[in-house]
Amino acid sequence: MSDVQDSRVEIIGQDSPEHRFSSRSIRSFVLRQGRMSGAQQRYMDEMLPKVGIPYRAAPLDLEAAFGRKAPKILEIGFGMGETTARIATAHPGQDYLGIEVHGPGVGALCKLLAEGDIGNVRIMQHDAVEVMRDMIADGALAGVHVFFPDPWRKARHHKRRIIQPDFVALVASKLAPGGYLHCATDWEDYAHWMLEVLAAEPALQNTAEGFAPRPDYRPLTKFENRGLRLGHGVWDLVFRRRA
Repeated sequence: MSDVQDSRVEIIGQDSPEHRFSSRSIRSFVLRQGRMSGAQQRYMDEMLPKVGIPYRAAPLDLEAAFGRKAPKILEIGFGMGETTARIATAHPGQDYLGIEVHGPGVGALCKLLAEGDIGNVRIMQHDAVEVMRDMIADGALAGVHVFFPDPWRKARHHKRRIIQPDFVALVASKLAPGGYLHCATDWEDYAHWMLEVLAAEPALQNTAEGFAPRPDYRPLTKFENRGLRLGHGVWDLVFRRRA
């Protein structure tokens, strides 16, 4: 699970997904303070000039950012980067844009990219909602991953969950026809919340009857394996953009 909490707030605005997020300052996270190790800092200093993309309120040329034309997958909240690195290594024909605000996580992924000589990952250390709203063109993405976001367990905090109707509409607008949104959680209440919200988005269609089997491309992490051994459940949802 990512060390970055989600603090998504409910926005009511104009009709388009982008405008729904423009009326006030919002964040898709609460930053937890964590200590950066010396190795993480070194790899971050070395790799970010090579693989980092700074935020700016202007469209991003994804093909220029990766230096090629290939399917682009965006991951929101990659945590310590283990899953991102493994997926990118296993699928060299696809490009992955990972978004994370937690410094130690960014440093950890930089280390994995350097050690594995992984060239199909770019990193943004910024709020994912702003990146998608301001920098990603409509229809530009082949997929979006949201793996194990903070479930915000208390009912009064549910409005902070990142999976909200307006956010899902924004994601759907950035997917190409046939592109997918893949969410995963180990919190059952949040899983049913996700299913309800995703099913209500008219631009998306469920690929399964309810929850989906874990796709082969999403590897089991150490954290997830430990939970499964203890009898904890994990729920995957895979929805596709309608043509």
